[in-house]
Amino acid sequence: MDDKNIMENILLTTKGVCDLYMHGAIESSTEKVNTVFKNALNDALMMQDQIYKQMSAKGWYPVETAPQAKIDAVKQKFTSQG
Repeated sequence: MDDKNIMENILLTTKGVCDLYMHGAIESSTEKVNTVFKNALNDALMMQDQIYKQMSAKGWYPVETAPQAKIDAVKQKFTSQG
């Protein structure tokens, strides 16, 4: 397994952890438990951001820029629904 695959696996695992912590925060029954989940989620999100930045710097996480016409179409769609 090469470095890129390892980083992809770490990123996917971290994203999964973020999802679990988010649901823990949403479903927590006490303020203390909610705070623990929120803090853990924040830490995991910061870790995910660092992993993403490292992958992006190496060209391992290409991001495609959306054409302005598509952005405008989506804005128009949701503006007209309100």
